[in-house]
Formats: sequence, C-alpha cells, structure tokens
Amino acid sequence: MCSGIVDGRTHHSLCIMKRFIFALLGIGMSLGAAAKTNLRAELGPPDMAAIAAASVDETSQYYYPKLLKSFMANDTTMTATDFQYFYYGTMFQEDYDPYREAPNPALLQELMPIYAKAKRTRADRGKMLDYAMQVLDDNPIDLRQLTNRIYVYEQNGKYDLAKIWQYKLNHLLLVIAASGTGTDPDNAFIVVYPQHEYDFLNLSKLTATSQRFEPPYYDYIEVGTADKQDPKGYYFNISELLHQYFDKHPGEIAESATE
Repeated sequence: MCSGIVDGRTHHSLCIMKRFIFALLGIGMSLGAAAKTNLRAELGPPDMAAIAAASVDETSQYYYPKLLKSFMANDTTMTATDFQYFYYGTMFQEDYDPYREAPNPALLQELMPIYAKAKRTRADRGKMLDYAMQVLDDNPIDLRQLTNRIYVYEQNGKYDLAKIWQYKLNHLLLVIAASGTGTDPDNAFIVVYPQHEYDFLNLSKLTATSQRFEPPYYDYIEVGTADKQDPKGYYFNISELLHQYFDKHPGEIAESATE
C-alpha cells in the first residue's frame, strides 16, 4: 500500500510514478534489462561534449534556457532528446552545484510533521505545494519536489496538471534509465545530483541498503533484493558531476590531497 510521505517523499505519488515508468520501460525485469529497451536505443548514454556545447549555444535547439522554458510550461511538447539535453545540460550552467542545499530550511522543518501525516488537509497540501514550487524555482529537476507537486495537483483534483508534470518527471527518470544498465562501472547510470541515485532506485522498486564510493568516480549502491538472480547493487558514474564541482571549488581538491 502506498501512502504517506517520508523525508519529504510522497509515497502515494511514487506508486503512480512506478506504474507509469514500468509501463514505459517494460520494467518487470531488472533495471539492467529494462535499460535495453527501445528507449535506450533511441537515447543511449549522453554525449556530454555535445550537450555541453549545445546547452550554452544560443543558436541550438538544445540551448538550456530554451529547454528550461519548455520544461516549466504546463504542456507535454518536449521530446525524449529534449529531456536528455535538459537534464544533463543542468551540469553546464553557472549556478550548478551538485551538493546545493534546498532553499527555505525553516519551511522544510515546518513541513516535516505534515509529510508524516497519513491524511493531509487542503491547507497542508497548500504548504507542500508552496515549498515544492520554491525548491523547483531553485532546482527544476528536484525529483522529490516534482513528485510532491504532482501529489498535490492530484489530491486537489487538478488531474490535467498532474498528468503533465507526471509526464515530465517520468521522462527525466527515463533519461537516467537510458544512460546505462548500472550493472558494472562501464555501464553505470549517470545522474546530475547524488540524491537522484536514491530517488531513481526507489522509483524502480529498490531499496538502498548501503553505499560506497569506488575510485575514480563511481558510486555503488547495494540494494535489497528477494531474487538471487537480480544484481546486488548498481553503479552510478559521477565523473562529470565531480568535474563540474571541483572546477568551481578548486580549493577542495587541495584540501582532499592533504587529508
């Protein structure tokens, strides 16, 4: 049964997202097998050099501000390739920080009791939506707050808006799924924010049990699984994420070297 919110994560809407992404990817298989569907053939791993160039090229159809405007609109006109360039193009923006903190921590603390409720009033949902919109204004691809936004729209009877944003969220997840199989370092999934590793696995019916960093630039997350034939964990390639971070915080490289 899917209900309630833990750590700001709307489980009711997560169930909707799971059903939707499973249908699109054909997940009833493992993540690795699912990533070998037609979507992977269409998108495949991101071409970071091409995305980096296009995201800052005003003449490109994949110029990041153009894609951001399309993403924030209440429609479903973006293509799978648009979503891929938009998602990974985030890393090449001046204000990108993979470890950025969400805005308004005071409001987040105020919301924690609301997230823990089994049932929420319309006023509760109003506060949830206000916070979700603040976060998404700062970070449009925050998967958790996109989920909360969808939840509020659905619970308030705004089904058309819920479907539109459901489409956007799940295409972001599909882009991650198309980036690899996750079963080994050479085929690691690629994410823009470390938290997306956990969000993506959760939406794939997997629960993280432990995490470790594997040099030179992989996160490996072990998952609980009932089937012995399923992978015990999944790899995430955070090479570009780290490159962009240390490029903007060069002092931290020196600090790490002296530790």
